[in-house]
Parts: sequence; structure tokens; C-alpha cells
Amino acid sequence: MQRTSTIKSGALYVVATPIGNLEDISARALRVLREVDGIAAEDTRYTSQLLAHFGIDTPLFSLHEHNEYARLEQIVRRLRQGQSLALVSDAGTPLISDPGFPLVRELRWQGLNVIPVPGPSSILAALSVAGL
Repeated sequence: MQRTSTIKSGALYVVATPIGNLEDISARALRVLREVDGIAAEDTRYTSQLLAHFGIDTPLFSLHEHNEYARLEQIVRRLRQGQSLALVSDAGTPLISDPGFPLVRELRWQGLNVIPVPGPSSILAALSVAGL
């Protein structure tokens, strides 16, 4: 089992957030959100509340369906400068019916690091109590 507290420079962390209960966020997700240089959020209002709840003051910027293509160059530049960033959605894992796919595709194409930080899954939660 790998234990690390080092954030990789020049990497985008795709961070899953709680899907209902704030206590479902992982310790790793909280550490990443505290230690990155910035957070790209689908809705900065919602993410601000999440971060405030956990005492995290990392700078936020918006990344949603109306601006994600316009933000690509800025994000790539920041990563190439060695900054580390996180991508979060309103709830759950980014890119699962949320903005971010064009960004991740571009970063992978350019050979930049994209690191998943898994979290809660409504599908797995439902299956675990389905009695199947």
C-alpha cells in the first residue's frame, strides 16, 4: 500500500467529492485539495462550501461546460510551469456526466500527468445493499 504526502508538480488530480454525505470524502482527497496550487471547479459556489467545511483555502477557478475549451491553454500553461491542480465536480467523480473530458484528453495527448483520486460511487453503494 502506497502512503505519500507529496503532490506531484505539473499534475492534474481528478478528485472525487462526496455525493451526499460530506464525511464520505477520503483523507487522500482532502490532502490533495489542501496541497495543490489551484482547484478547477464545476461550480465554485458549491466547492467553496465544501472547502470551507474542511478548512481548506486553496484558490478556486471555474471549469464548466461553458468555459472548459477557453480554459485549456491556461491550465496547460500552469501545469507546464510546475503547478499542481485539482479538478472537482459538484458531486462524485469528475468526467462522469460532468465537464472535464476535453481537458483530460488534451493533457493526456500532451503527455502531462493526470492522476485519479477515487471516491464514493452511487452505483457501488446501491449494489452493496441490493441483495443480489
